[in-house]
Amino acid sequence: MNSNTDTFLSDYEAVYPGLPGSGVKWLDSIRRCGMEEFRAQGLPTGRTEDWKYTRLRSLEDTIFRPATLEDGEVDVNQLPTLFSGDSMVPRIVFVNGCLKTEFSCMDNLPDGVTVDSLRGAMDRDPEWFASHLGQVGCIDGNPLVALNTAMMNSGAVVRVHKDTAVEKPIEMIFVAGLTNGPVAYYPRNLIVMDEGADATFIQHHTGLGGGPYFVNSVTEIEVSGNARLRHYSVQNENVEATHLASIHVRVGCDATYEAFCMSTGGRLSRNESFVRLEGSGGHCGLNGAYMMRGKEHCDNTTLIEHMVPYTSCREVFKGVLDDESRSVFQGKITVHKDAQKTDGRMLSKTLLLSDRAEIDTKPELEIYADDVKCAHGATTGQLNTEALFYLRSRGIPDALARSLLVESFIAEAIEEISHLDVRAAMTGLVASQSSNRRCLGIEISEKSEGYKFE
Repeated sequence: MNSNTDTFLSDYEAVYPGLPGSGVKWLDSIRRCGMEEFRAQGLPTGRTEDWKYTRLRSLEDTIFRPATLEDGEVDVNQLPTLFSGDSMVPRIVFVNGCLKTEFSCMDNLPDGVTVDSLRGAMDRDPEWFASHLGQVGCIDGNPLVALNTAMMNSGAVVRVHKDTAVEKPIEMIFVAGLTNGPVAYYPRNLIVMDEGADATFIQHHTGLGGGPYFVNSVTEIEVSGNARLRHYSVQNENVEATHLASIHVRVGCDATYEAFCMSTGGRLSRNESFVRLEGSGGHCGLNGAYMMRGKEHCDNTTLIEHMVPYTSCREVFKGVLDDESRSVFQGKITVHKDAQKTDGRMLSKTLLLSDRAEIDTKPELEIYADDVKCAHGATTGQLNTEALFYLRSRGIPDALARSLLVESFIAEAIEEISHLDVRAAMTGLVASQSSNRRCLGIEISEKSEGYKFE
């Protein structure tokens, strides 16, 4: 066990009395189990297969103190959003782990939808909350989930009731940075889609300033029978941030879980997605894109488990790496015994803009049934010189031509987004990233609308 693991253990003892739900017996028990599991495992190292390509150097080099209410008082003049022109979009906002009611807008929620903070959900319906928290995300073998379970101090709790269709997307916004020294916060989100419910959620993580901070986020999702959830994420942390996010999903009969994660920042980021298809007819679309530069490191690790017959999944990840950036893609589809008629597809493609950029790819299929259709593929390459020459020969400047090729490369993953407004906004975000020096190492005069602030 290293010294920083001991630091997290000491932090728990110090902050425990002020954590949400402190003194509630069932929650105290869950927190203690989480901390004991973390104590036993410690921080992940390269000796663990799933962490072979990602080392938590930022957690080894820096001491992070738990964020406090004072850290939530930083001046925030702008909030990230994909819908800057629509002030009616429901949203819940946290700054350094603290709920900011003055920025949140939950009055516009339709009937049949409740959105609350972690602390608020405990007060509103403690019995319902107790029956769902910790039921999807498992701490066994997951030390960072265990640490979050012990230290969870913020987050959004959402319930969409039976047969409720939510027209507008709901935003969950997490802003960090501008604190006095490196801080850590631990969002714990819970999304429960009752039978026949239909909704769209957008989860933002963004950073202010240039100082280091640590985000250890866990999201548990239950998609009941015949429900449909579109869950989109944007990770745009600052250049010194460590962002570790773990999403755990359970999908019921004839239900659909559609996810897309866009990563464009962070010194070190890791997005984990674990999906269990537990009902016949269940479908999972698990997709993402990333655009890294400098010495940024981005890890996408996924596991889709087909537990029963007649389930399907599609997974597409596209990435662009420049400078000395590095990415990891570990995708695994497991077809359990008797999960016949499974249809699973996985694709990972990476574009290297520099000979110093690096990608480690490990796609896997693990199949224990004999009547399935499964495939996976992974490719890595550079910009197509013939396509670049063609665009240049038509009078398109070199910088703009490169930008267009990058955008078209990422487009295959973005096309998996079924919500048209979100798809357009994500396309704008890619255009904004690809048309500046940070992504391509060149200046371009043309500007594109992308990730907006209001």
